[in-house]
This record gives sequence, structure tokens and C-alpha cells, in this order.
Amino acid sequence: MTLPMDDEHAALFTVGQVADMLGVRQAFLRRIDDHDVVSPHRSAGGQRRYSRNEIGRIQEVVTLMDEGMTLPAIRRIIALQHEIAALTRERDTLAHRLAEQTRTP
Repeated sequence: MTLPMDDEHAALFTVGQVADMLGVRQAFLRRIDDHDVVSPHRSAGGQRRYSRNEIGRIQEVVTLMDEGMTLPAIRRIIALQHEIAALTRERDTLAHRLAEQTRTP
């Protein structure tokens, strides 16, 4: 049996909880959502809910901002990271298929 806490993509944490965990202001979390840098899930009542995965991404955003990056630049970096991950998965799939074909007589 899998619990919601075991799922890194389960949206369990409120804005206040995440702000306290990361030592940031709630307004900062709303701002990065408004800039589409991190897009938390919404509860039935419209409140933002964050997963552990999104909290990790927010930590990355904080680090990049501390290094002088702007929110648009960070959004682009994250988009490029997603593209690289997708291309890497595609490459690995193709390499696996090619290896299977070369093994088959």
C-alpha cells in the first residue's frame, strides 16, 4: 500500500508550510507561481498545494536567484532542463531498441 507521503508528486503542502520549510516568504511563492516558474496544484478551494518534487524545484529557484538569475531566466533554465531530460530518455530508448535489433539474428 502506497501512502500519499511516499509519492514525491503528491500535492500535500500549503503555501505557509513550504514558506516555513524553506525560509522564504509566502509572497515569493505566489510570485514564482505567477511567473510560471513553479506551478503548484490547486485544492478544491483554489489554494496552492505543493509536492516534494515542487519543493525541490523551489529550492533550485532560490539558489539560482541567490546567484543573480531573474525569474524569466530561471523559467527558461527549467524548461531547458525538462527538454534535456526528455531527449535523454528518448536517446536511451532508441539506444536500447538498436541494441536489441543488433542482437537478433
